[in-house]
Amino acid sequence: MAHSARTDCPELPDFFLLKRLARDQLIYLLEQLPGKKDLFIEADLMSPLDRIANVSTLKQHEVDKLYKVEYKPIVSTSDQLCFLIRPRIQTVKWICDVANADKATGRFRRYKIIFTPQKFYACDAVLEEQGIIGDVTTDEWSFYLLPLDDDIISLELPEFFRDNFLAGDQRWVRTAGSALHLLHSLYGPFSKVYGIGRCSKMAYESWREQVEEGEQKARQAEIGKVFLIDRDVDFVTPLCSQVVYEGLVDDIFKIKCACVEFGPDVTSSDKSIKVMLNSQDRVFNEIRNEHFSNVFGFLSQKARNLQTSYDKRRGMDIKQMKTFVSEELKGLKQEHRLLSLHIGACESIMKKKTKQDFQELLKTEHSLLEGFEIRESISFIEEHINRQVSMIESLRLLCLLSITENGLLPKDYRSLKAQYLQSYGVDHLLTFANLRQLGLLVEQQPGETLTVMESKVGKLVNDRTGGETGFLFNLLLITIFVSLRIRAGVPKSDEEYDLRVPRDMAYIFSGAYVPLSCKLIEQVLERDGWTGLEEVTRLLNGHEFAVTGYGADSKAKNDAQRIILVMFLGGCTFSEISALRFLGRERGCKFIVVTTAITNSSRLIEALLDNLV
Repeated sequence: MAHSARTDCPELPDFFLLKRLARDQLIYLLEQLPGKKDLFIEADLMSPLDRIANVSTLKQHEVDKLYKVEYKPIVSTSDQLCFLIRPRIQTVKWICDVANADKATGRFRRYKIIFTPQKFYACDAVLEEQGIIGDVTTDEWSFYLLPLDDDIISLELPEFFRDNFLAGDQRWVRTAGSALHLLHSLYGPFSKVYGIGRCSKMAYESWREQVEEGEQKARQAEIGKVFLIDRDVDFVTPLCSQVVYEGLVDDIFKIKCACVEFGPDVTSSDKSIKVMLNSQDRVFNEIRNEHFSNVFGFLSQKARNLQTSYDKRRGMDIKQMKTFVSEELKGLKQEHRLLSLHIGACESIMKKKTKQDFQELLKTEHSLLEGFEIRESISFIEEHINRQVSMIESLRLLCLLSITENGLLPKDYRSLKAQYLQSYGVDHLLTFANLRQLGLLVEQQPGETLTVMESKVGKLVNDRTGGETGFLFNLLLITIFVSLRIRAGVPKSDEEYDLRVPRDMAYIFSGAYVPLSCKLIEQVLERDGWTGLEEVTRLLNGHEFAVTGYGADSKAKNDAQRIILVMFLGGCTFSEISALRFLGRERGCKFIVVTTAITNSSRLIEALLDNLV
């Protein structure tokens, strides 16, 4: 079922070292507070922490009880309290309240705050302002990177997107640079670094400063090239419905740190079960990148093959049976359990998507991506809003409509906004301001109608000299036509797209759209830079760069040159990861995806929600 890979694909580096380093540093920091202690963990750190150091590991290092930070008076009776938190003002103020409450009752305790991945000046300022800076000790846990799978690494910073792109808060840029520096130190030196986007440029400069300040050691590189890309270069891709299996599982069941919880509707019992979704799950690994329409057929064939393996027991003598039980039976039972779970997940997805008129939704999305039947699409969105199907889904469709149409006509914008506020409440006015600020949902400006845009396209294309690839003309035409980043690689063929044998990355969206982020990566790698893409980068707000790495031979021909690290600043979808895996198989290389967080349409929109109340 999985697409066949080229036999000359290189091996990926082993990222277990990242986990070991993070665990060892955390243990060292805990031991700086000797004796029994209670550990308070911020809620969004609990899942990442479990992947690094489980409860038994913490208990071995004198952690007595674990609590989740809940911003209310604590019940701990321990004389030593340790707080593992993100550098957030709200959490620091809560810790100050805890310490000051103890002071008021005459209770003496020792307090230690471990900030991860780093401490900000504002945190010390709050401790000083609240009068407890002398009563607590602080440390930093440099937990920058969490390997989620062989080729996926996350910074687990979902707030990066809103803080950087909406609020203009660049505090996490240094963190991204430090994460890149850690990878360079362990798996570099990198031969070439490419990037596009303002945040990517700053992260690269932060990394470069750290490299220049530190000691450079000669080593055999395991990663060759690096590509940094801002999320706002391509907003269309995360706004599209995911139809590859892993993306759908994330949309429906919410994958968190490569772990998903399947409820009774999947397990066919009265219990929920947590499952790790990674390459160790052989069933999942074969279907994770597949278009959902192909998954049931594969699982059916897998079930038949499994039954055949079980049937081998018949007619065995005692010695053969003993060998079967000791060598095969356990693996078959594990595979059977996983197969049952994924079949249950598929059935649950089918039920939920049927209820939501998923096919009609996909048809509307594809119409928007291809620029057809726009009035019908607007009618569908209006019905979606007025039926109150989903607040998040309605906003997502409005944003997709706005981006693909170069903004909405003023009358359409006012009408759709009014209908949305009537359906979901006027307290969402701030959300519309946020979407407008990011250019996700805007009114079409006077003089920027589609007819005017078409004339611009004609002039630019006619001014070009021969010899450019078809991609450049398509990208120029489409990028200008919709003013933002859409249809960079919309398949132009009238042939029906065969999803069983995909011919390009468009398969992840049923053949309707090649993600711009991945298409840019493909083109820059082919050209070894941005030469010939100047108009494209200008229209994408630029900040592109291509530089030779530090201490590396960019002309060296070895396996490391076919290992490409792509860092998404602001989040990455499972659909994009699937597309890059496909591209890697086609090119005989492998991609490692590093992202500030795994995102999807719901998470992207939720990050921009604001209420007046």
